[in-house]
Amino acid sequence: MSVTLDIRLKRANKVYHEGETVAGVILLVCREALQHHGITLSMEGLVNLQLSSKSVGVFEAFYNSVKPIQLISSNIEVAKAGKVPAGKTEIPFEFPLNTKGNKVLYETYHGVFVNIQYTLRCDMKRSLLAKDLSRNCEFIVHSQPQKAKVVPTPVNFTITPDTLQNIRERTALPKFLIRGHLDATNCVISQPLTGEVVVENSDVPIKSIELQLVRVETCGCAEGYARDATEIQNIQIAEGDVCHSLAIPIYMVFPRLFTCPTLETTNFKVEFEVNIVIVLHDDHLITENFPLKLCRV
Repeated sequence: MSVTLDIRLKRANKVYHEGETVAGVILLVCREALQHHGITLSMEGLVNLQLSSKSVGVFEAFYNSVKPIQLISSNIEVAKAGKVPAGKTEIPFEFPLNTKGNKVLYETYHGVFVNIQYTLRCDMKRSLLAKDLSRNCEFIVHSQPQKAKVVPTPVNFTITPDTLQNIRERTALPKFLIRGHLDATNCVISQPLTGEVVVENSDVPIKSIELQLVRVETCGCAEGYARDATEIQNIQIAEGDVCHSLAIPIYMVFPRLFTCPTLETTNFKVEFEVNIVIVLHDDHLITENFPLKLCRV
């Protein structure tokens, strides 16, 4: 006997803020009347921390601080044991999105070593012979917009062989001069990162100019921290040996779910950086790094 169970939220974009109500319906579709032992719905918000392979075994105390952090949890009984009629049945539900105590609802974020996720789970208990049904549905939480106005802080940069760090032989480097600016490093997450880069001169032809967005995730406790930087996205903004003294626009949209407002708590941190990468024809890489502060307004 086929039966389908689904959770439908009222909001198409599934985005909620703290203090709002998560509302929707549980949808049951079955060909004939169905006996069940109760339908329950649970809501849970968890921060899952993971250690990178290089940090495992380094700090013993990590294993205690890496347990999932529960932000919100609540259960309701949607229907007592009984029968569901044949056809389509919709059971409405509402969950207030309120935390207990002094906990904060962090914004939804899908990272590599830090994951902040909010889910609804519906379970339908059935008799021994029939399999229990369950369905998960993720919804997205946005943190409350900050009251203070974001004042953009433009950053100018100049890249020459003398400004580079982590170099073995400075004399072997070709001569080049690259200037540019970022319009802001304290960015509003819903607006693009903008700026421009200008190649004033370069002895070696340029192969490509790229913009790399990096997440820096830190997990840990008082004993020590594991800090890992991983790439979120890489956008090529110029191809080939570009015209000298021509302003090349920098434009990058922050991807949803993979970025969140910069977050710092006792057990973990989520920060972001952007790298401007110039690839020369001899495959030399010139990288300029800028820490970013993301916020929601």
